[in-house]
Amino acid sequence: MKRGAPVIAAGAAAVVLAAVAACGGGGTTLSEETGGSAAWTWTLPAHFPEPKVPADNPMSAAKVELGRFLFYDPRLSGNGQQSCGSCHLQALAFTDGRATAVGSTGEAHPRAAQHLSNVVYNATLTWANPSLVTLERQMETPLFGERPVEMGVNDANKAAVLQRLREDRGIAGYPARFAAVFAGEAEPVSWANVIKAISAFERSLISGRSRYDRWLAGQATLSDTEQRGMKLFFGEKAECFHCHGSFNFNDQIVHARSRIVETPFHNTGLYNLGGTGAYPEDNRGVFELTARAADMGAFRAPSLRNVEVTAPYMHDGSIATLAEVVATYAAGGRHIATGPHAGDGRANPYKDPLVSRIDLDAQEQADIVAFLKTLTDHDFLTDPNHADPFAQN
Repeated sequence: MKRGAPVIAAGAAAVVLAAVAACGGGGTTLSEETGGSAAWTWTLPAHFPEPKVPADNPMSAAKVELGRFLFYDPRLSGNGQQSCGSCHLQALAFTDGRATAVGSTGEAHPRAAQHLSNVVYNATLTWANPSLVTLERQMETPLFGERPVEMGVNDANKAAVLQRLREDRGIAGYPARFAAVFAGEAEPVSWANVIKAISAFERSLISGRSRYDRWLAGQATLSDTEQRGMKLFFGEKAECFHCHGSFNFNDQIVHARSRIVETPFHNTGLYNLGGTGAYPEDNRGVFELTARAADMGAFRAPSLRNVEVTAPYMHDGSIATLAEVVATYAAGGRHIATGPHAGDGRANPYKDPLVSRIDLDAQEQADIVAFLKTLTDHDFLTDPNHADPFAQN
């Protein structure tokens, strides 16, 4: 699993792990202040930094709750058939279990729906667009995008969709909620405020109570197999930590105290069409925006939190199991022998230089998979604060 530029050295990783484990069971509670009163309280694990929140969209409990209703409301799509929650299921860490997402009109997306665990800490918000760095900007793509259609809101229906919210008299109670959250605005039910509320809800999706996190806090144990996998994961042999070594198990991190924010994207040797280095059309990574050969097949390394429940894997859902993912990285890429995608990804000329064959036997690969499963946060997957409020009622 060698990928990307080093994030921390293996020795440093061990020091960090020891220091965090020494923190015991403590956590961090932080309140954002609005108008002199506490508007929102972050309850964070001790090893999590304070999240970064835009000044023009501060957190509040009422805004998060409004965003939760909107996130799960199919009336927010053009044809009233699909909600954000249709592609982001809580039990699957807010993925959908599909290889690639399907929009409200039935159109297939070329890429997999990404999970939303700790999305507040992501420096960029899509698989391969370095320019989308806030949830508010990113939200415009699923709402209003036309290639592919996701939520299917467009110029012809956007006023009607908002009118559905203004006329709501059900359990969501949108007119009163919007008026309370966006007090003083002449028309609080607006697309700008819809986006702000959903973004606030998404920022509240903090996942930090996995067995691994509890082990760090001295509250749980890891088996011998899991500890061997952890040593490989953070060590110089498997070197998974190069792209997944942060507290959020990815390499694009932003938080309230960030000074330098790095946003690397990686070609991991999944494809090499005809030996040319090419990736399949509609899935060519950052290259689609820059047209630079070096960006062919470059995608963001996702956080591995809750990775056990987010199958299938990779940007296009083309790998079915965690065991297959680990085996692919151990091989230094993927060799596709036949078919339209035939090619030896191990020889892709644009592949990240650190993606090379790793001598991992079957037991070592199984150990890494076992460790990855300790990153599952079952409390997060069942937290009623993140659940569908319409189903709850």
